[in-house]
Amino acid sequence: MSPQSGIFPPSLQPPLDVVLAKAVATLPGPNAMPGSSWYEPKFDGYRCLLVAGDTVTLWSRSRKELTKYFPDLVAAAERELPEGCIVDGEAVIWNNNRLDFDALQRRMVTAKAMLPALARELPASFAAFDVLAVAGQDTRALPFSSRRALLHELAKDWIPPLELSPGTTDLDTARKWFEQLPATGVEGVMVKGLSQLYVPGTRSWLKIKHRDNTDVVCAAVIGSITQPQAIIAGLPIDGRLRIVGRSTALAASTARELARYLTPAQLHHPWPEEINETGLNRFSKDKGPVQLTLVEPLVVEVSGDTAWSGNAYRHPLRFVRARPELDPDDVHVPER
Repeated sequence: MSPQSGIFPPSLQPPLDVVLAKAVATLPGPNAMPGSSWYEPKFDGYRCLLVAGDTVTLWSRSRKELTKYFPDLVAAAERELPEGCIVDGEAVIWNNNRLDFDALQRRMVTAKAMLPALARELPASFAAFDVLAVAGQDTRALPFSSRRALLHELAKDWIPPLELSPGTTDLDTARKWFEQLPATGVEGVMVKGLSQLYVPGTRSWLKIKHRDNTDVVCAAVIGSITQPQAIIAGLPIDGRLRIVGRSTALAASTARELARYLTPAQLHHPWPEEINETGLNRFSKDKGPVQLTLVEPLVVEVSGDTAWSGNAYRHPLRFVRARPELDPDDVHVPER
């Protein structure tokens, strides 16, 4: 832990837990949240806390210190954040007017000596949406409307890469964001209550993600052919059918319907019978092997959110239906 001297009380010493969000299927109305609803874009980046103590540090939602990976954000916070502030937000990278999550991940695997050059090539931004402390005082017991007012005051003279996340109480504006912003890589909309306190570890906020249906190739399943538990999705990348993700768990009725179309794999299948869990979910803490049941490639329709990196889905897909009438050779990689 980076020492913060006497600037913060023990309850504010990093690392800290953050408020989380529960996924919902539809955009909640203006009176759905305590004190009325506040809507914000849901950026596709790293959820972080910027802590301005004796030094500026940056912490992930999983309590990992990220300070060394984002020298550009730390330098900006040293200029713009008064001592004693803790700001909650999203670290993102814009590339050709679109959020680039892969560029964020490159920060985590780049040698320290190369980070300054990478930061100049693809600089990060920080979209701030809440504040946990001002002048060393805990603000988490204040209603969100008051915290937002404090954050607005802090941000009035900011210049990029520190920015205040947009927000609105207008449902029509939120609907436009939900429909239009996914083209830029924004995942959807966050919804908060104006009278809500900041209660770490709770899922007191709501999130709705934009989802699109697309075709992928199912060339393996988890479970058996007769009782598949999840599909393994593939897409043609660089001339090969590559694993790009997995589905959520299949309902029993859905599994029975899918099993009708599954046949055992023939010779020269492109995939192995065992892969690492991280091959399906790079954020999984489980590094153990996953056994695959290989099948003849079958086109299936899935529903996915905007978390398509160009070579993988970072979030599980939802199985929609089998498309046996389609040829796997006709399936294409979705546009970013």
